[in-house]
Amino acid sequence: QLQLAESGGGLVQPGGSLRLSCAASGFTFDYRAIGWFRQAPGKEREAVSCISKSGRTINYSDSVKGRFTISRDSAKNVIFLQMDNLKHEDTAVYYCAVSLRDPMMSIRTMKPEIYDYWGQGTQVTVSS
Repeated sequence: QLQLAESGGGLVQPGGSLRLSCAASGFTFDYRAIGWFRQAPGKEREAVSCISKSGRTINYSDSVKGRFTISRDSAKNVIFLQMDNLKHEDTAVYYCAVSLRDPMMSIRTMKPEIYDYWGQGTQVTVSS
């Protein structure tokens, strides 16, 4: 069983920064891609950014491109999401998830339904 644990959420003012972490444990050799998703109240879960296990392929949603940066520490099976210039509309529960499927398809499409394991989420609130 593969398990994911997010941390780093909190309350931040508009224009501020946060860094989220996601630690993977268990059968970590199985996954092909890992990513960040978010869900705001009353809205569907949406992709934020995904990265292949190799780290060579990365994708961002248009809404966060240029403000968020995904990275990974492969030795520790941890991925990070550096979020800068945060906006009110970034308020959501942020989840990390892994895909066991084709990494290029998983990262190019970033569809939540093709990601197989999910963490419990961490709340990010952007408010003045």
